[in-house]
Formats: sequence, structure tokens, C-alpha cells
Amino acid sequence: MEALDKLDRLILRTLQADGRATYEQLAEQVSLSPSAVLRRVKRLEESRVIDRYVALVKPESVGLGLTAYINVRLEKHTESHKRNPMDLFRASVQTWPEVVECAALTGDMDYLMRVVVADMAHYSRFIMDTLLKHPSVEDCKTSFVLDRVKTTTAVPV
Repeated sequence: MEALDKLDRLILRTLQADGRATYEQLAEQVSLSPSAVLRRVKRLEESRVIDRYVALVKPESVGLGLTAYINVRLEKHTESHKRNPMDLFRASVQTWPEVVECAALTGDMDYLMRVVVADMAHYSRFIMDTLLKHPSVEDCKTSFVLDRVKTTTAVPV
């Protein structure tokens, strides 16, 4: 995609604040006609600058009151699997509903996962029955969220 101009960036900031904004509302924000805004938004969607639209759910409001960050280290070689341990782990993570984010890292640990669970018992079941039983996982270290200082899904455009 060609470089984003000032109006594209303003449209993106507005949509990140309110993904349900109408084209009329966006047009008012950026001083364009609704049809011009529609063309810009469609171009941003087609070029995958806008990945998707979602509803953001507060975990606590649906009974998920505990958030943990788990550093995971994988074993480097395995005789019992023909697939790479990282491939096995990546495929498994996709099936674990407790994991809401997982990133590959540099450094001592291989992955950082953000996990949301109901409570400590749910966390314990996830660790003992799922994560540590995975054949690729060698070690993990957990930190629990005490307070959210800043939470946003918006990127600085």
C-alpha cells in the first residue's frame, strides 16, 4: 500500500476509538464527504491496514477475573516427534481458549502468553493439565496482573 496520508491516519485513529462510527461521523471528523471516506476505508481494508472489526469484552464482566503472563521455554530437540517443537507448540496454542495472546521472543524464554482465566483454580488446571503436559514445553514462569495501568488496542498512527 502507498504511504498513509494525514486523512488516512485520522480515519484510523477515529475507527480505533470507535469501530462502529458511521461514514457520516467519520466524514465530519476528517472534513471529507461520506463517499470519499467510504473509498478511503475500503482501500484501508483491502490493503489489510485495517485487519478486522471486533467487540472488546472486559474479561471480568464474563467471569475471567485473573490475568497472567506466562513465559514459556520449549525443548530444543525431541526424538518423539517428527515435527519441530515450535510448530507443535504454535499449533496447540491456537486451540487453548485461555490464551488470548502469544508472541515469540528473543532471550531466555521462547514465548510470552497472556492468559485469562476465572480464578487461581482455573489457572492451576490450565498449567498442570494443558501447558506443562505439552510435549514441547520445558519450563514456564508466571507473573499475575495486579493492576492494569494502561490497556489499549489502538496503535499510534
